[in-house]
Amino acid sequence: MSRQKHNETGLQGWPAPAGELLPAEPGGQGAYIAASSDAEAVGQWLAEYRASPQTLRAYRREAERLLLWLSEQGRGLGELRREDLDAFEAFLVDPRPRSRWVGPPRPRHSPEWRPFRGPLSPASRRQSLVILQGLFAWLVEAGWVAHNPFRLMRDKRRRLNNRQQGVERYLERPLWEWLWQWLARQPEEGVGEREHFEHGRRRLVFGFAYLLAPRISEMAGARMGDFERREGRWWWRVVGKGDKVARIPVPPDMLALLTQWRERLGLPSHPAPDETAPLLRSLDGRRGLGDNRLYRLIRETFQQAAAALESEAGEGARAEVLRLRQATPHWLRHTALTHQAQAGVELRYLAGTARHARLDTTARYLHAEDEEWHRQQSAHRLPFDSRGRSYADDRDGAAEPI
Repeated sequence: MSRQKHNETGLQGWPAPAGELLPAEPGGQGAYIAASSDAEAVGQWLAEYRASPQTLRAYRREAERLLLWLSEQGRGLGELRREDLDAFEAFLVDPRPRSRWVGPPRPRHSPEWRPFRGPLSPASRRQSLVILQGLFAWLVEAGWVAHNPFRLMRDKRRRLNNRQQGVERYLERPLWEWLWQWLARQPEEGVGEREHFEHGRRRLVFGFAYLLAPRISEMAGARMGDFERREGRWWWRVVGKGDKVARIPVPPDMLALLTQWRERLGLPSHPAPDETAPLLRSLDGRRGLGDNRLYRLIRETFQQAAAALESEAGEGARAEVLRLRQATPHWLRHTALTHQAQAGVELRYLAGTARHARLDTTARYLHAEDEEWHRQQSAHRLPFDSRGRSYADDRDGAAEPI
């Protein structure tokens, strides 16, 4: 019998959110945690990540989706079997009925809240399965479930392929250069102080993201005093994933952006070590920006930039416009690390900036071998024609490539 009983909230027919489900039949004989429901057991797993808010939100989202999916079938975590996982992955591809599962962002207790914004991409599905495998591994150790069905999914290449390929979600240098020049354009004459403030903040956000490669939660959490000078050099002190503390060199361009931003806020050019005020500010110039607001600001900027590029270049920039429309805030981190690699930054320093535990993770940003392969492959040509012209040089359209 399932441990999970049915429960409803204000959203008609929905079970309550993970962590708030009704206590189920105590089924934890032999368990090493004090929990009386699947939701409470999952809540204890999530508590292990309370020091990493971004990770906690991502893990909660995936666990909640699984709990809701199982609850629809009147089942609990202990009843999940290997054959169920293919059905669950298919559900992630196409959550149906859409009216019940898919909707725009809303507060968790809103009647319009839904667990999905849309179907999950292959990379997002792989990430979901990896997170849930970790959940079940913990639940097995806790004695809450008897086995981990995710361990039986042997096709790990399909699930973890996103960790093996090179990084593709970044802006190529010409597009980034256009974007930065667009961000540098001054607001129109006659606009108010608010527009000038937003213009300066936007430049700081994108410059910070490009020059120091932070995660969005690290940007949102940055404080003025995190920028510190030691022996004449400026460093950014950051607490990243897993509560790991790191110091990243601050290049001159970042220091110039910081100085300009502080002057706009009416502050001295350089921060003092004891300044605890947030780096990024709301329109009142005092309160900080949360992760969600910062995420929306960057996404909105990408969309505005795409519209501007489309207006200026038309069909000639169709591919670049599409890239900007697809871009998310994490693309900025990928762009920063990729461009540093292309500029010749050594792998060990690149790994330090990225704060990767493994060098093979950082190596995904190295595209030099692709470039050399492409250069050498270009020497492999078709024969010249009777006029001594190469196929690629034929501009008469007499021959069409296949």
